[in-house]
Parts: sequence; structure tokens; C-alpha cells
Amino acid sequence: MVDINSFGVLGGDKRQIALAESIALDGYTVYVYGFDNIEFSKDVKKAELEEIVIRCENIILPLPVTADGQHLNMVYSENSIELNDSFAELMRNKQVFGGMMGKLYQTSDVWDSVDTYDYYTREEFAVHNAVPAAEGAIEIAMREYPGTISQSRCLVVGYGRIGKILAMMLRGIGASVTVSARRHSDIAWIESFGYSSALTEKICDKDQYDVIFNTAPALIFNRRMLSKMRSKPLIIDLSSPPGGVDFEAAQKFGIKAIHALSLPGKVAPKTAGEIIKNTIYNMMEE
Repeated sequence: MVDINSFGVLGGDKRQIALAESIALDGYTVYVYGFDNIEFSKDVKKAELEEIVIRCENIILPLPVTADGQHLNMVYSENSIELNDSFAELMRNKQVFGGMMGKLYQTSDVWDSVDTYDYYTREEFAVHNAVPAAEGAIEIAMREYPGTISQSRCLVVGYGRIGKILAMMLRGIGASVTVSARRHSDIAWIESFGYSSALTEKICDKDQYDVIFNTAPALIFNRRMLSKMRSKPLIIDLSSPPGGVDFEAAQKFGIKAIHALSLPGKVAPKTAGEIIKNTIYNMMEE
């Protein structure tokens, strides 16, 4: 029998573990699958996929839903769920929430008739998620840069959600912050908040940075750009694959570049899980 106040959490990483526990604390019934050796509180019940489908109206898939486009993302399980017509059929008459659903939709035409919601595309998710992403980037910088971040010369490439939060945090710990953008309207905002500014295509003209944080979803640091760097800064790339850095070229030029992916789930899974939960609640209310 379906319980409209129940949630099924299928697969994922530490974010989904925290998500399941947080939903249970709100008084809902939560069933999980894909967490073989994880110990949950008594309010979170492990169950087989078939039982979850029978009992739960609300199904939560991980972020990303799939890495390979063929199987559900389940890092804590030796089992696998193939994403095909059969799996999509199980989701009929459910509310299915997931992150980065594009590859999932390609696995079956059945998804056209399933009630699905991509929490990754929500503005409130992206804004709240920028905070742990920025904190994680600074943590990497503190670990990998041989000097202190305070008084260091930092460049933030891109003035989107993460760029805004990151620039503010870096200035808060005493860094000298320059922010680059492509549009002159963004440059105006950057300067109005008291940061030094640079057009992205000209960031290497002065070559004055100790640490560079790339948030722009484009190949900014190609071979030509990297070849101009004389000070060999630490580059931390926060953009989605394939990334904003030619990592092979960076290695050739002796520049340390780190592709820092999925930072919220790595550095602050509890907060990241609650961000997903609150986003899903908002979607359900609407």
C-alpha cells in the first residue's frame, strides 16, 4: 500500500545519507536502497527496490542520477540498477526527484509519462550550494598553497553564484581579491563591491596571482593562456567536466591544477543533504 507521506531514497553518496536522516527527523517514513554497509538511525528503513516502489509515492534519485548513462549512481552498494524501460516503468505514478536528469531521460521513452523534477536546476539549490562549494575550494587552497591565503593574491574567474560567494569569503580572510568576468556589466558589479577587476580574456596580461579559482563553465585556461603564466599559480577548477583547464598542458608547464568536483558532497554532506531536502520540499509545495 502506498503511503503518501513516505520517501524512497535510491542510491547516492553522503549527501543522500544525510538527506534520508533529515527527512526522517521531519516525521516522514523513509526507505533507502543502495547503501549496503551504512548504518542509519531507526527511523530510516533499508528495503529492497520492489518494496520501496510499493510503499513510496515520492522517490529521490541521487546527484548526479547517473555517471555512465546506464546505471544509477550507487557508490555505497555492490549491486547496480540498470536504467532502462523496466526501471522507468517502476516509476510510473510516482513523484521522482533527481539531480542532473538529462542522461536519465535518454535511457527510456517511458520517462515522458513519469512525473519527474530536477532539483539541480532550481535557483535556490544553486545559490545555497554555492556556500559549501566555496568553502571546499578555500579548504583545498589552504592545503595545497604553500603560503597563507591571507595576504595572497587570489583571482576568481567568473562572477556567478559561486564566484560571488567565493570572492566574499576570500576577502573576509584577508586575501587580495581580483574577479574576472566577460561582460562589462559584471565588471561594474565587481568594482562596485570593491574588488579589483579584469576581463577574463586578459587575466594573464599582468600575471600577478598566487591562487586562481575558476568557476566559469568553459575552457578558459587552454594551452595558450597557460603558456603566458610566469608565476605558476595554483589553479583550482570548480567547473563541471570536462573543466575549464587543459590539465595536460598545465602539467607540462609546471602549473599545479586541481579539478575540484562535487565539493558540497565531500566537504559538507550534511548541509548539502539538507539543501536537497529543502529544495524538494519547495517543489512539492509548488
